[in-house]
Amino acid sequence: MKRLITTLVIIVVSIGIGLWIASLLAQDTAPPAEIGLLPVADPALPEPPPSEPTATPPITPVPVDDVPPPAVLPDLDPSLPTSPQIPTREPVPSLPETEDPLDATLTLPDSPDVVIPEEGAADTLQPLTVLQLRGEVWADNWFALYANGQLVKEDSVSINTERSFNAETFTFSAELPVTLAFVAKDFKENDTGLEYIGTNRQQMGDGGLIAQFTDTASGDVIAVTDSSFRCYPIHQAPSDKACANDANPVAGVGNCGFTSRAEPSGWKLGSFDDSAWSQASVYSSATVRPKDGYNTISWSAQAQFIWGADLETDNTVLCRTTVTSL
Repeated sequence: MKRLITTLVIIVVSIGIGLWIASLLAQDTAPPAEIGLLPVADPALPEPPPSEPTATPPITPVPVDDVPPPAVLPDLDPSLPTSPQIPTREPVPSLPETEDPLDATLTLPDSPDVVIPEEGAADTLQPLTVLQLRGEVWADNWFALYANGQLVKEDSVSINTERSFNAETFTFSAELPVTLAFVAKDFKENDTGLEYIGTNRQQMGDGGLIAQFTDTASGDVIAVTDSSFRCYPIHQAPSDKACANDANPVAGVGNCGFTSRAEPSGWKLGSFDDSAWSQASVYSSATVRPKDGYNTISWSAQAQFIWGADLETDNTVLCRTTVTSL
């Protein structure tokens, strides 16, 4: 204990001596006056008395007995909270090395709806063939023509006109393959299928259709009406041909029964399945006895009159064919 007190006394004395030496050095190292013009002393003023040196106060030693003992820190209370522990940051895992995305190869999933053409396949694609066609049609009594489902031409004379005999010539564009579809009607007054009812000319009518189609660029006939067409009757009357002799024929009564069907959905399109339809029946010119307008057209030798199976009782027929190439 005495050794500790002695050490403290020496430290205090050393500090005091150090302060005293520092004050002396401060006086000797006072900054010099700024360099400039010195004022001229006035000879009338008395000279200031010389300054006396500052006396240094004596150092009074501190008695050893007056030095307080060093402080003793109390023991820490274990119940007091300690400083929170800062969690150690987990090291960031390094990313796995990946291939250059520019070098990656795109792989598409297998799908029946995804078709990837092989290299060079574009060279094998066939361009669409668009034709400019001239159509020539004669019908007893009325027709409407569709190409790939689009209406191309309708007879200019109404079906409600008796003895509407005329020919039609027209042009249109079509892409191959082209499905040519006709609605053909023979004139009838009502569902009995008769004409001139109540007169001495009361009778069943008879139909007939002939047509040809020419490529205007080459002049070649690419399609004609013949047995390659398939036909389907949608109105048939009378059910018994004796109806033509009835004094008062009534549709749907006795001999004058009739059959009427709706047009099948999609029948004008190439995708329609007409395999259940009958082949068109072919008739001679002498049987059909064509009239006004027929002789104004130069008909191909291959063009033939077609209709349903019965020229008299099949009053409305649907006939179609598909041209796939020139």
